[in-house]
Amino acid sequence: MDEFAFRPTHVAPPDGMASWAAPDPARPDARLDALLPLQLVDRRGDWARILCSNGWTAWVDGRLLVALPQPPPAAGGPPARTADPRPALAEAGGALDRYRALLEELASGTLDLGAFRERTRGLRIGLVVDGEAVWLFDPVHDRWCYGDGLQLQTYAATDRPSPSPAPSPAPAPSHGPSAAGPSAAGPSAEGPSAKGPSAPTRTGEP
Repeated sequence: MDEFAFRPTHVAPPDGMASWAAPDPARPDARLDALLPLQLVDRRGDWARILCSNGWTAWVDGRLLVALPQPPPAAGGPPARTADPRPALAEAGGALDRYRALLEELASGTLDLGAFRERTRGLRIGLVVDGEAVWLFDPVHDRWCYGDGLQLQTYAATDRPSPSPAPSPAPAPSHGPSAAGPSAAGPSAEGPSAKGPSAPTRTGEP
C-alpha cells in the first residue's frame, strides 16, 4: 500500500479498542492500540470498517472512534505578523505627556483641582516594561496587550464597556488613571469528560 494514500480520519480511544474480522461479534480479531491512527472507509449501523497505515483492515465499534479535526483551509498568502506595538506605545507616550503636563499646571497653581479632574476624566494609561517584554493597556478596546518586541497580542480583557469619548477635542478622559497592572488570571478550560469503553450493541449482522 502506498503510505502517502493513507489519510487518518480517526484514532482509537485512549484505552484502545477491540476489532473484528467481520461485522459479527463471533469473529474477534486483534485489539487496537490506544490512539492508533485509523481511516474510516465504511459504516454499517454501529459497525465501522477501518484501515490502518500498514493496509490492515478490520471492523470496530464505530461509536468509540475519536474523530480527528478536518485539515485547515489552504493559506491564501504568506503568514502575517500580529500588530506592531510601536503605534500603541506612541499613543501611550502621548497620553502620559498630557497627564504630566496637567500635573505641572496643577502643581504650579495655574490649574485648580476641579479643572484637573475634569480634564483627566476618562484618561487611562497602563505600561509595564520588563526587559524585552511589555504590557500595554489599550483604552479603545479596554484590554491589556503583551508584546515581545516583535508583536503585540491581547493578554487580558475586561467586560467593562469603554468610556464614551468626551465631546471636547481635548483628550477624553474617568476619575484618574488606573495604576493597576495586568491581571495574571487566565481563562479556565474544562475539558469534556472521557467516556469509558462500551461493547457493541449489535449481536449479529446489522
